Amino acid sequence: MNRHSIDMCSGPLWNKILIFALPLMASSLLQLLFNAADVIVVGQFAGKEALAAVGSNTALINLMINLFMGLSVGANVVIARELGACRNDNVTRGVHTSMALAFLSGVGLAAAGVVSVRQLLIWTSSPTDVIDLAALYLRIYFLGMPATMAYNFGAAVLRAGGDTQRPLYFLSAAGVINLTLNLVFVIRFDMSVAGVGWATVISQYVSAGLILRCLFREEGPLRLELKRLRLEPQVVRQILQVGLPAGFQGILFSLSNVVIQSSLNAFDDAVLVAGSSASANIEGFVYVSMNAFYQAALTFTGQNYGAGQCKRVDRVLFWCMGYVVVTGLVLGNLAYLFGRPLAGFYAPGEEEVITQAVIRLSLISCPYFLCGMMDVMVGMLRGLGYSVIPMVVSLLGVCGLRLIWVACIFPLNPIPATLYFSYPVSWVITVAFHGLFYLLVRRRAFAKVQGDGPSYLKTEGIHPSAVPAEQK
Repeated sequence: MNRHSIDMCSGPLWNKILIFALPLMASSLLQLLFNAADVIVVGQFAGKEALAAVGSNTALINLMINLFMGLSVGANVVIARELGACRNDNVTRGVHTSMALAFLSGVGLAAAGVVSVRQLLIWTSSPTDVIDLAALYLRIYFLGMPATMAYNFGAAVLRAGGDTQRPLYFLSAAGVINLTLNLVFVIRFDMSVAGVGWATVISQYVSAGLILRCLFREEGPLRLELKRLRLEPQVVRQILQVGLPAGFQGILFSLSNVVIQSSLNAFDDAVLVAGSSASANIEGFVYVSMNAFYQAALTFTGQNYGAGQCKRVDRVLFWCMGYVVVTGLVLGNLAYLFGRPLAGFYAPGEEEVITQAVIRLSLISCPYFLCGMMDVMVGMLRGLGYSVIPMVVSLLGVCGLRLIWVACIFPLNPIPATLYFSYPVSWVITVAFHGLFYLLVRRRAFAKVQGDGPSYLKTEGIHPSAVPAEQK
């Protein structure tokens, strides 16, 4: 192990989970801050049409890349499991297959996006007065997809070994470059949305280059060599088994949120929509903070399950659940308590908008820890290799329930608070079902790895790497 890695299969878990999760949390928060800076720069110096062109693309971009981000989750689980089992040859195959998938999916997304961008905007009802600017921005943005995929898959490889610090450094460097180029291109050269687009693309290639350089120089099974890049069918199948359901789940979540947003839009109240948007942006900072513990549950479970450390898998659940509840309760309630000044950043001087934002924060941000619990349970199940189950449960418990809520409950009391209340209700139900399924599959999953070697490896907490080959 190098100095950036974490030994997940021995020693205390409480501190190692924090060491793993805190850089991830910082990375996500930095990304949100840099994205906010993009919006501020284009809004302040390029006009409201440019701002609308950039902002109207967010949902479409997320929808298109969610599937491929799910594949990076699959890569993380497969590599972490093989690392835990000390099967270094399989780790190497997983690394090279994952990066080959990254390059192919990035090039494919770029080609498809550049060719079909205008039609996609028409399908999503992009405002006609900004569709040309939106198409220009989106076409440039898609040129950065190979870099986006390379960074995310590369970061997934490093996370599988417990390294979350170097991706943070790379993202920070790219974010500073992005912000600097935004100011130069938009203010100095008056490039409007094209300037924001090129600044984003250049920074994406910087972060991808840094992470690839890191993998090229890595020692051990995580080392990347161009001549070994290939798609190995068995590894691809393992990645797809975890990654495809994860990607589809992300898409389904996006679609369910679109339904809720459409119901809010139906009030035809700009103040309400603006307040909800401000609140959603504030909630994003709470969500990404909790999501770091989902990533920790995913990776620590994968490694310890691969090593046959079943008791440690249960302890991973205990610690990750505890951390995510504390994080969600503290940050979610702080967001509500300071909701008025926070919402004021997004709508300065607009008291009615701020009031609407605080109403939403009270119903979604305060119980947001429930969403974190749901994600941790999903991470545990995926770490054990079960990805279809959480997708189906989330489909029914989150997406399905919200659709039913909009169709049946909302008409009984058609106010915004009724819509917002569907979020905590869906989280409670989904957490309960995820917990039930974890208990059902836990014994079966543990039995598979406990039969792989001497029982004392599992009962005494001995890592397989510490056992002489002839005893394995």
